[in-house]
Amino acid sequence: MRTLAQALERARQLGIDRLDAQLLVAHLVGRPRTWVLANDATALSESQCETLQDQLLRRRAGEPLAYLVGEKEFHGLMLKVNPDVLVPRPDTETLVDWALECLASAPLQPPVLDLGTGSGAIALALAHAWPAAQVCAVDASEAALRVAHANGMRLGLSVQWMAGDWCSTLGERRFALIVSNPPYVAERDVHLHALQHEPTQALCAGADGLDAIRTIVPQAPGHMLPNAWLLLEHAHVQAAAVQELLLKAGFANVTTRTDLSGQWRCTGGQR
Repeated sequence: MRTLAQALERARQLGIDRLDAQLLVAHLVGRPRTWVLANDATALSESQCETLQDQLLRRRAGEPLAYLVGEKEFHGLMLKVNPDVLVPRPDTETLVDWALECLASAPLQPPVLDLGTGSGAIALALAHAWPAAQVCAVDASEAALRVAHANGMRLGLSVQWMAGDWCSTLGERRFALIVSNPPYVAERDVHLHALQHEPTQALCAGADGLDAIRTIVPQAPGHMLPNAWLLLEHAHVQAAAVQELLLKAGFANVTTRTDLSGQWRCTGGQR
């Protein structure tokens, strides 16, 4: 494995996805993927070969590509990520797009709250797309908040980062919009093995995966301005249950939207 071409062939032998392999090699040499493909006779150093071999084995074992390269694009922003936070997923952009629609009818300089911010993906996407918004982001994990804060600083986006368990540290503050991508995987879900490299506390929420949402829904109204929206991401099989929780809590205009693959992914209601 002395050239880029040989490195890509080694990845193929290990069963690594072709695009993943190209991105790993591109990150290793600090060049765009297209450059790697056009210059595959380029030699690798011994240390580069050792690093790449380690990364290929880790990828084969299921470690997310984003952790290996240390970054992930989300809603047009490149975010730094590590195992302290979930890897931002394209499906969550559905939540961001819906939130931006809600902000179009919100007051000037609307206060916005992101609960369980993780890497800061949602909060930073909203701050970037809606500069007038006053975005506050909460997470119970200090390690996650360090990642989010660093992303905000690097991107030059203003977000207030707060440590706390959902709404418990907000005092009397009220918001024109509350969004959340909370943990929603059931503790014994068969898909958890594929997510073993990501933080369990950011994934799992009780026997049916709804414990976090059951906490957020009754807490949120006390921190919402009139006509404010609460938008929640969830598993596609949880849409009906989340709708019922919102309706029982007195929310109006309860509806669910689909993600990029057509699965029910986000449910929201208006105060």
